Amino acid sequence: MDAGHDVYFLHGDVTDIVSVDRAVGAAEEHNGPILGLVNNAGRNIYAEPSTITEAQWDQMFAINLKSAWLVARAILPAMIQAERGSIVNVASLHAHLTARGVFPYAAAKAGLVGLTRSLALELAPVGVRVNAVSPGYTRTALLEDFLTRSPDPDVQSRIMEVQPLGRIGEAVEIAEVICFLLSDAASYVTGADWPVDGGLGVRFA
Repeated sequence: MDAGHDVYFLHGDVTDIVSVDRAVGAAEEHNGPILGLVNNAGRNIYAEPSTITEAQWDQMFAINLKSAWLVARAILPAMIQAERGSIVNVASLHAHLTARGVFPYAAAKAGLVGLTRSLALELAPVGVRVNAVSPGYTRTALLEDFLTRSPDPDVQSRIMEVQPLGRIGEAVEIAEVICFLLSDAASYVTGADWPVDGGLGVRFA
């Protein structure tokens, strides 16, 4: 626990409705109504469209999409009662642009952006905002795994060459945008998908 901050940790499975409901109930008992939610669970697999198994497909969508709905579903009653709240779903630039070798990650993240828009419309009348952020290349465990797996020894150099800002993003830079969207400073922002990708998404080639 950091000095001056009350941090409460719970262990659970965000793809399991019983585990989610139990965790949210415990968190609300400890901290009171939850009025800010960041859905950040995600993972990738490396599978071909013709050989991916049904279990792999289901696992990808459970972690990257279903989990966001389950946690939002558990927390929304408190937000609706308070007539305020903010949800931020962490999607990906892959929801809009993608590459070979990350199937079906892009499909799941595109679904998360769709979920964001639908929830935003449903919940706007009760004062709850829902937005997404779509990071590009960011220094995370997922990126390090991708770099390690790549058969191209120059893959990181190739990534750097196409980055308009000339570097890979840091997790804290994504977090800053998330904090803005959670805050009252973004009180007129809902249903949006914010790219945080160093400009990569605007390149034609």
